[in-house]
Amino acid sequence: MFASGFEVGGWSLPWRGQLYERDRMSKTEGKVVKGKAAPRGKYPHVKRAGDFLIVSGTSARRADNTIAGAEVDELGTTRLDIRTQTRAVIENVRDILQSAGARLEDVVEISTYLVSMNDFGGYNEVYGEFFAHDGPARTTVAVHQLPHPHLLIEIRALAYKPLN
Repeated sequence: MFASGFEVGGWSLPWRGQLYERDRMSKTEGKVVKGKAAPRGKYPHVKRAGDFLIVSGTSARRADNTIAGAEVDELGTTRLDIRTQTRAVIENVRDILQSAGARLEDVVEISTYLVSMNDFGGYNEVYGEFFAHDGPARTTVAVHQLPHPHLLIEIRALAYKPLN
């Protein structure tokens, strides 16, 4: 018997615990979270892959399809607020992670998509309310547009949350 299993006919075979660990780590599970805006396609809010949780791109859209930080007055004038949208997005990510037993502190990487880099300052200010310098690795890029004209920001997150 070897530490890695046992040998039969020149082949090294894994021991039972290794098989369990391999099967556990290879399983994936997706989840759509009740009470959150329904995904606009066939994908989950969050996907577990072994000890990692991947949060799909999340916006400031609410369950009723209104958008936090987007106001339209009676004349049709639109006011969009990056700070309000950023806060709503991070809170949505937090809620989605909580549904899978994780917290924002478990996030190891964030990818942020801004429609305008002119919003970077407001985004960065609110981001700092939730994460410190030792928080997740982060990438922020500008994109041409998001799925709704009132959305200014979308965030995708990767969290490390071991099953045991």
